[in-house]
Amino acid sequence: MVWDVDDTLFDYTTADREGMRAHLAAEGLLAVYATPEQALVRWREITDVQWARFASGEVDFVTQRRDRTRVFLGRELTDSEADAWFGRYLAHYEAAWSLFPDVLPALEALSASHRHAVLSNSSLKVQEHKLRTLGLLDRFETVLCAAELGVSKPEAGAFLAACEALGLPAHEVAYVGDHPEIDGRGAAEAGLLSVWIDRGTAPAQLARTAVVHRISTLAELPALVRADTRFGAPSTFG
Repeated sequence: MVWDVDDTLFDYTTADREGMRAHLAAEGLLAVYATPEQALVRWREITDVQWARFASGEVDFVTQRRDRTRVFLGRELTDSEADAWFGRYLAHYEAAWSLFPDVLPALEALSASHRHAVLSNSSLKVQEHKLRTLGLLDRFETVLCAAELGVSKPEAGAFLAACEALGLPAHEVAYVGDHPEIDGRGAAEAGLLSVWIDRGTAPAQLARTAVVHRISTLAELPALVRADTRFGAPSTFG
């Protein structure tokens, strides 16, 4: 079984919101916007644009962070200035980290019968640190990330790289992620059992995307994968 991280295992949306709110207050920047929510919407819009540049290979991981900062502040910054500002944001962001409450019960329920790996569109340094901090890293055989793979979800190559790392064919691997297009459709088209965990964070227009399985809580996952007969014995199911 292969897992996404952000907004699947880790409550990224809440941590990003609360971390940025605390950071903007500390930097004296909340007054620039009519409301804190307006500032947060702007930060998320910029993040989405810069992340798309990274995912397409236009810029590297560090550059997209620096450019997020420069665009948000609306001024030129040296690399060291941008890194320092983003670093101060990270301190507030990490203070707000938490798992979703359904994560540990689901992993425990599947620990004896299924192998586990991570596939993320982030970087290995970022996600290994996150998983280690949240007490999850040792639960996964391998962690694969787009920055190191050179290919991002929803490209089939990203999902197939995770299957290869587990030594299993795609039809014996499930992928669990929160985004109906990047995770859900991407995994399904790569030949995996596609499970969309609907955390309510996907854009409304994407919420209608057809995927193989949609669940609203990870409590539904153990029964779902055990009931799917395409994969044979659960002990071989990745």
